[in-house]
Amino acid sequence: MTKNAQKRTKGFRFLSDRLGNFSIMTAIIFPVMLAAGGVAIDLTNMVMTKAALQDATDSAALAAASALANDGMTAEEAKLVALRFLKTQVNGGGIVDDSPEDEDDIGSSTAISITEKALVGNGKSFTVNVSMNHTLEFNALTRLLGQTSATLNSKSTAESATESKNAMSMFLVLDKSGSMAWITNEKDTSVSSCINWTEKNWGKKVSATSPCYIPKMAALKLAVASLFTQLTVADPTKTYVRTASVSYDLVSYTPTALEWGVSSAMTYVNNLVADGGTASTDAMKAAYNKLMESSENTAHKNKNGQIPTKYIVFMTDGDNNNKTDDTKTKAICDDARKEKIEVYTVAFMAPDRGQELLKYCATTTSHYFEAEDMTALVKAFKSIGERTSAVVSRLTK
Repeated sequence: MTKNAQKRTKGFRFLSDRLGNFSIMTAIIFPVMLAAGGVAIDLTNMVMTKAALQDATDSAALAAASALANDGMTAEEAKLVALRFLKTQVNGGGIVDDSPEDEDDIGSSTAISITEKALVGNGKSFTVNVSMNHTLEFNALTRLLGQTSATLNSKSTAESATESKNAMSMFLVLDKSGSMAWITNEKDTSVSSCINWTEKNWGKKVSATSPCYIPKMAALKLAVASLFTQLTVADPTKTYVRTASVSYDLVSYTPTALEWGVSSAMTYVNNLVADGGTASTDAMKAAYNKLMESSENTAHKNKNGQIPTKYIVFMTDGDNNNKTDDTKTKAICDDARKEKIEVYTVAFMAPDRGQELLKYCATTTSHYFEAEDMTALVKAFKSIGERTSAVVSRLTK
């Protein structure tokens, strides 16, 4: 082989040898691959941290709103409550270490504002805004790309009020027919024996037996007291709540007048005695007509400056003796619906036709309750009281 040929062969081998090229490419690409892996890790961490921050500010805003409405705290006290909740959530979520330095960082990176607005009467509404910034440090691999950190932000708003924004007028329409004397399944341990009326022995000559069971009428009185307790707690100054009661068997009895507070309506209920048949039309008509009188709106306007939300609480434990009463009562419920009167209904150990009537009259399905024992009856009336008078704290954004 000539010398020139040997030179050409060596040059060709040198040019075709790619081992060096691979090493160079590896040296260039490997840091990029490491950085990409670091970015993936940090992106996952950002998503998780952002979610934890949002949970933290949500909890802080709701806690402050609740404290303002339910605990009577000042704005400054509520801000401290929000900050405590925020620190607990952030530390518990592992976003920062539980150290004095980090505690200070949370406070300095958090903004809490509370707006207070006067409502009619002595009521107040509150809007709580909580925002927080958090700097997330990137890992060493991501920093190879020149990015060292990212700032995450979360914002939450909650509202609450010390008073229900609407005044209310409520009329109870209660069945006092003879079947309300029949027993529930609850024992009365205060006496050793009594007349335990049932469907089978009603109207017959019977003797006292033991144990003694609580009659449905006594259960109703306890249930109404539970409802009225909710209204009294919500309106202790008798500024917003007006109530009245009317009862019926085969006839409708004279109703109480709509009055401030619950005393008159409760006294009426406590004096009820079970007897007679069942005809609900006239009692429902009386309640509807009284609520629709212009004087009712005037009474509220003069006392609290509001137009009241109006309610009928319609309860029965049986069927109307005449089916035409079902039709007439439904027509009154239709009128109430048109006039925005909310109708709550309670079927107390009632048969199918009675249940069907009450389901029809209820403003919505959630306004209808079935109670098969005393405990359920008390719970139903209490729930109605809570719904119509509740103070609500809710997350808005």
